[in-house]
Amino acid sequence: MLKLRLQGKKYDLNWFCDWLGHQPEIEVIQSSDVFSNKGTNQYYRMYVEIRKVEKLED
Repeated sequence: MLKLRLQGKKYDLNWFCDWLGHQPEIEVIQSSDVFSNKGTNQYYRMYVEIRKVEKLED
């Protein structure tokens, strides 16, 4: 499992989380709300937990 801290604009954070959710090798376990960063009103942060999907062999 990996715990990721993402930082960027709200649009980019939402796009990346959506993209992560569509990757067949990755399972998004949990994602947080978007939080404001101190000192800027342009960039935000969020946290995501992911894990590698184990492929079953036939």
